Amino acid sequence: MAEYRRVITGFSNPTVKALRALREKKHRKREKKFLAEGLRLLTDARECGHVPETLVLADRRDPHPLLSALEEAVEASGGEVIETTPDILAKITGKDNPQAVAGVFAEFDTSLGALDRSHADIWLVAQALRDPGNLGTMLRTGDAIGAGGLILIDDCADPFSVEAVRASMGAVFTQHIAQADWGEFESWLREGEGQLVAASLRDAQPYRGAPYAAPCFVMVGNESRGLPEDYEMACDLRVTMPMKGHADSLNAAVAAAVLGYEVLAGLEHSPARGE
Repeated sequence: MAEYRRVITGFSNPTVKALRALREKKHRKREKKFLAEGLRLLTDARECGHVPETLVLADRRDPHPLLSALEEAVEASGGEVIETTPDILAKITGKDNPQAVAGVFAEFDTSLGALDRSHADIWLVAQALRDPGNLGTMLRTGDAIGAGGLILIDDCADPFSVEAVRASMGAVFTQHIAQADWGEFESWLREGEGQLVAASLRDAQPYRGAPYAAPCFVMVGNESRGLPEDYEMACDLRVTMPMKGHADSLNAAVAAAVLGYEVLAGLEHSPARGE
């Protein structure tokens, strides 16, 4: 058996306990590592240049060329492959019916200084977003619209939680992620080019055909409270989306998607693009 591979059969094994602990935020922050599960998600990671430090495989699994490619990548990078039972893998991931593979990755640099705003014309920004499913969905939306990444403002859900990573469908590996408080973000934004846009009812114009400009930072607020008034008033552009039913607002991640696609369309058809 290769040196980089080992077999674990006991629930009380210290490695199992350490891997399982990564489901908790305090342990992720301490170890600066996070869990991801599933062949498709780990393959997306590998194709984006992110190879897990540890690959955990169910010992009863069907062979697959993508799984073999993952094992080879982990071996080549000096990582470790662990084989264990499906029951132990379920304990690690917290899912009753886990997929046959999970990986442990080093957390990314989430400082604003690591971002290059010229990397993309659109960026998504979320303030006090609390639901990891919404956070993962915004990462997925960002990937779909070609955004550069997601900037998390103030006290947001952990982007490296198992739930957020799962909901991102692999976009956690394609999108840059930054975390900052409002003051730090506003100072960073105003140091260079960037239009800050938010859905709002305060002095807002229709979101269709609004004068969007790249790089455009599309901001949504907390699921229940929305954006603080001073944050909205600091925006360069406030837009409103029609609500023709009884609901007075959209889900935060849905609002980001609707607005993100409108910004994408507006930038693609702007006069500057046609020159």
